[in-house]
Amino acid sequence: MVYLAAAVVVIVLGLGSRKFPDSLPEFISSNAGDALWAIMIYLGVRAIGINKSRGFAAGVSLIFCFAIEFSQLYQADWINSIRSTLLGALVLGKGFLFVDLVRYTVGIMIAFVVDRSIHRGVR
Repeated sequence: MVYLAAAVVVIVLGLGSRKFPDSLPEFISSNAGDALWAIMIYLGVRAIGINKSRGFAAGVSLIFCFAIEFSQLYQADWINSIRSTLLGALVLGKGFLFVDLVRYTVGIMIAFVVDRSIHRGVR
């Protein structure tokens, strides 16, 4: 439940970073949303696979985030119509950006390190 609660907090922060970008420093408003999305994925994987290691969660999260990003190279009408909705854009994104892969990696690394430091000695 802790991971799910943390994911809700991260979702609120991520939506806030998209809704109020002018209230944040440029670096944060440009990068935080994707990093927070990856953190949310990590927390979701940890919640579902609580008995798995943090390394497993980080790996699965990275593969998932990269797969979603690379899926944006596919631009068929049916998937673009899904991406044109708010939920579709939040989940699937709109277009491939290499820098997003870096943002996802950094976000998952942050989540991993925080998770490890909070749960020292626990798998």
